Amino acid sequence: MNEQEFKQRTKALALRVIKLVSSLPKNTVSEVIGKQLIRSGTAVGANYRAACRAR
Repeated sequence: MNEQEFKQRTKALALRVIKLVSSLPKNTVSEVIGKQLIRSGTAVGANYRAACRAR
């Protein structure tokens, strides 16, 4: 897997996580867990992109 393919996969993961969180019920527990899921699901791609730029 090359750099471009991995970027596409991490972006797809982030979009899937966002879609999942948006489908959660609207209550306090879901909102807290949903925020954490979005942070962790989108951090993978952000960290990979930052590492690629740092080279």
